[in-house]
Formats: sequence, C-alpha cells, structure tokens
Amino acid sequence: MSGPRRIVCLTEEPTETLYALGEQDRIVGISGFTVRPPQARREKPKVSAFTSAKIDAILALRPDFVVGFSDIQADIAAALVREGVEVWISNHRSVDGIVDYVRRLGALVGAGARADAYADALQRGLDAVEAQAATLATRPRVYFEEWDEPLITGIQWVAELVRIAGGDDVFPELSTQSLAKARILADGDPVVARAPDIIIGSWCGKKFRPERVAARPGWDAIPAVRDGELHEIKSPLILQPGPAALTDGVAAIAAIVRGWCDRRS
Repeated sequence: MSGPRRIVCLTEEPTETLYALGEQDRIVGISGFTVRPPQARREKPKVSAFTSAKIDAILALRPDFVVGFSDIQADIAAALVREGVEVWISNHRSVDGIVDYVRRLGALVGAGARADAYADALQRGLDAVEAQAATLATRPRVYFEEWDEPLITGIQWVAELVRIAGGDDVFPELSTQSLAKARILADGDPVVARAPDIIIGSWCGKKFRPERVAARPGWDAIPAVRDGELHEIKSPLILQPGPAALTDGVAAIAAIVRGWCDRRS
C-alpha cells in the first residue's frame, strides 16, 4: 500500500470518496455527521463535527493524513498541524471542483487511476442528466433554501446542479458567495420578487417544513407556493461537496423539475 495508511476524514465527502475507491481500510476516523456510506458509521470511530473536533481522540488514532473542508475548519487544521500531523483542507465550491476533488484525493492516497475512472463516471452521469434536461419544454425558476432562520439560498454547486437538471436558480448572483452569511436574504420579499416556480428546501440538520414556508407573509403570491411545488432534498444528498451531490442529489433535482414539467404538459 502506497500513500497514507491512517486517514482521518473531518467531513463526509472524503469518506464517501475513499469507500467508492475501495480505500476504506485506510480510514481510521470520520465525522459524526457521516451518513454515506451507511457502513462507515458502523465501522469507524467518530472524532469530529464540522466546526469542532476531538483533537486528542484524533491524535490517539495516530493518523498520517487528515482531510477536511473549507476555511471553517482552519482552527482544527492548525491544531493538528502544530502536533505534526499532515493535513489537507480542500476548499472547492463548484461542480467542476467536486469532480477535481475526487481526482486529487485519489492521487494523494495512491489511487489516482481509479479516482480518474470514478471522476469520469461522475462526469458522464452529469452529462446524461443535462442531455435529458435539454429535452424539456421549459425551464422552471428554482429557489433553493439552505436554511430558514435566517433565509439562506443555495451555494454554487447547488445552483449549478439546478441548471444541469433543467432549472434556473433565482439567486445566481448569491450562489457564488462561498460563505453562508453572504447568501443570507434580508427577508422574504426578495423571494417573492423572483417568483420561483419550484422551491426546494434542504435545511441542514433538520426536516424541511413546507407548510411553514407556505405560511410566510406574502409568499402565497409565489407560483411555487400557489401550485404546491415545495419539495425537500435531504441535506446529505446535496449539501456535501462530494459524490452524493453529483449522483443522488442532481437526480433528486432532475426528478422534481421533470415532475413540474409533466404537470404542465
């Protein structure tokens, strides 16, 4: 076995990717938020959340490589680096970035060829979804809500997946903002003004409540609310910048978009 032998994954996407590559035996610790693949929760100790981690527990696992995501985990990374641990923090936010992430992680663990093949398969799947979406008669306007208190609209890879699946994100100018605080909507009025045909909710860590969305003041004027087009996609499928978003996540969006189109044909 070449490459690191004892890997701790601070978020879900490296765990899912390494399992997909057949490299799960390298993993010695995972995030407590991990749900994909399901066996990871049964097999691996949970040593981190997203904004915090059990540094002593991680060090006890004697990792030779730790993988995390985003500037939000900078303090965790710094604490581990000070203890002499090698850490890689990815910071990708786009669909292309996710595909490239798979390639880079595979290369770092000595599974570059398999990672390239897997990334190519993920890209082919996206191309197939996009080709199917091109046959739709019309493109719905889609509001993706990442959080409800305050209202936060979707991140870049989500907006891109909406486009690939046949819809148009109603806040494209905000999707490119990497930090959630930069995607906060002041109140509900901007959503009313954008008049989405579909509302998709994915409230990270809690169940989407369409009845609460529909009851917001003034939202009865929104086509999506008027027509009952409020849908949930579970956050592990779409809000992790890893394989799940490019497979089950985009498939869920595509099904919602196709259903909307079918109901208007």
